[in-house]
Amino acid sequence: MKWLFSLALLLLTALPVQAEQVTKIGDLEVHYSSFPSTFLTPEIANAYRIQRSRYSAVVNITVLDTAQAGKPAVTATVSGEAKNLLGTIRNLSFREIREGDAIYYIAELSHANEESFTFTIDVFQGGNSGQIAFKQTFFVD
Repeated sequence: MKWLFSLALLLLTALPVQAEQVTKIGDLEVHYSSFPSTFLTPEIANAYRIQRSRYSAVVNITVLDTAQAGKPAVTATVSGEAKNLLGTIRNLSFREIREGDAIYYIAELSHANEESFTFTIDVFQGGNSGQIAFKQTFFVD
């Protein structure tokens, strides 16, 4: 069943509307995305203890080491925050999910309809550290 989560994330990043979101930090390739939790099936959400709601989003971070052959996923320290247009800051609590060789860092975020956030994510791994920032607006379906 765990492979379904990987498949769901792969499909989300393959949607034509969503461009690849990746940033280089030293020897790291940091992939990031955010999406409504309703994109996950109830089974996947339950398996990974993710609240599936029209008012909940998921932030997904994956860190790959480009200095190693095959760019394997590596463990990292990931922290961050989401700031809405009113300036309200919500700290993101990332938790690690391991699935075979894959490593994901997942945080959940509640939102209102048409609420826009600026995400600031800090990534630390070995001697590499840096920050990524992106914006996302969430809609209630």
